[in-house]
Amino acid sequence: MKLTVEELRGLFLFEKLDDEKLAWLAEHGTIETASARETVFREGEPATCFYVLLEGTVSLTALVNGDQVEFTRSDQRGSYAGATRAYVGETSEHTYPHSMHAVTDLKLWVLPAETFAGIMRDWFPMAVHLLDGLFVGQRAVSTVVSERQRLLALGALSAGLTHELNNPAAAAVRATEAMRGRIAGMRDKLAKIADGRMDGSRLHELVRFQDDAVKRAAHAEELSPLATADAEDELGDWLEAHGVEGGWDLAGVLVAGGIDADWLSRVTAAVGDDYAELAVRYITYTVDTEMLMGEIDDAVRRISGLVTATKQYSQLDRAPYQTVDVHELLHATLIMIKSKIPPGVTLVKEVDKSLPPVPAYAAELNQVWTNLIDNALGAMGDHGTLTVRTEREGDCVVVTIGDTGHGIPPENLSRIFEPFFTTKPVGEGTGLGLDISYRIVVNKHGGDIRVTSEPGDTRFRVYLPLTPRTLPE
Repeated sequence: MKLTVEELRGLFLFEKLDDEKLAWLAEHGTIETASARETVFREGEPATCFYVLLEGTVSLTALVNGDQVEFTRSDQRGSYAGATRAYVGETSEHTYPHSMHAVTDLKLWVLPAETFAGIMRDWFPMAVHLLDGLFVGQRAVSTVVSERQRLLALGALSAGLTHELNNPAAAAVRATEAMRGRIAGMRDKLAKIADGRMDGSRLHELVRFQDDAVKRAAHAEELSPLATADAEDELGDWLEAHGVEGGWDLAGVLVAGGIDADWLSRVTAAVGDDYAELAVRYITYTVDTEMLMGEIDDAVRRISGLVTATKQYSQLDRAPYQTVDVHELLHATLIMIKSKIPPGVTLVKEVDKSLPPVPAYAAELNQVWTNLIDNALGAMGDHGTLTVRTEREGDCVVVTIGDTGHGIPPENLSRIFEPFFTTKPVGEGTGLGLDISYRIVVNKHGGDIRVTSEPGDTRFRVYLPLTPRTLPE
């Protein structure tokens, strides 16, 4: 089957060609069909044909770390793919740069690559030279710029992650060093108790009270500053009255561990007056050690949480297309860029935890959140309010990133998603962040990004469909 001249003229690629050229194309091109879920051509195979879509929906994918990742989907009549660069260099050396799959039954107009390359060189020689130079130059620029952007992004994330990891790691080190001293003190007091020939029953009672002190320290309530000061004064007076040297220094540790004067009275009654001070100091070391272990546990959990957030952000160990909780993605992104949020910027979260999970490319959505939040922070400077909101509208989950910055001028609103358009000073922005975000949300997820802006109130609303897209196998 072949297309007629009039049918070819109805395709936007050929609408400006004269009748002679259209007749030639009609003669040399053919019509082919493909069934739904069939692969038309695969990445890496010799690029033998140029394809134009007549009917149906196609999906273009690229192989990334062993997974097929969809980067565009189209049902527009006249969309083209395949040997699109056959006229650059030697046609026989070209391979398909990606794969094309039939989402629905397809009807395609097909031209052999050699034929396509020949007519391009014969009919449009100047355009071929220009495109040849453009492709080579663009490839070189893209390689340098993308490598630089990846390094900058990696450096920024690494710096932020290092900063976040440093605090709990340093806390764990400090607590470990302090705990060594406390354990040494416990051994010393225990040795003195043993040298004093404390009888077994009293030693047994001391160990029982030690176990109880550990439990109290683990579940001690945090008191207000005023209540803490009162409790320390009361316990310090008791320690001083019972001849415990430096009792005021011990009171703070004991109060923090939930120990009061009544409880210590039971301890001293159980061990006797001769061992009262040793027992109190032994209990104090026990409480202090338990709280230091709690600090270490908290620090390690924070480190573990940061590692988990990093994995969630990068999605390195997960399938590229999966059902995800947008709140987990937003949480991971906020942790990764926490160090970039100035002290004067307030983060407000208004999230609907009842929202259902969404089918998505999780790592790429994290890139969208990063771009939008980074732009919001840049618009506000050192002071403002960053708002992250989630809600449901119809069959979509909506994520809103808002800021109280200077706003986007009305004349720029219609251009902000254009590639290379940026309002940042030269060298500070590439103009690709919003373009990439738009393509990820709209082209890959079938969603939408909408923006409203006025000074003091800019909102980017990301719409993500709850219905999963049919992906190629």
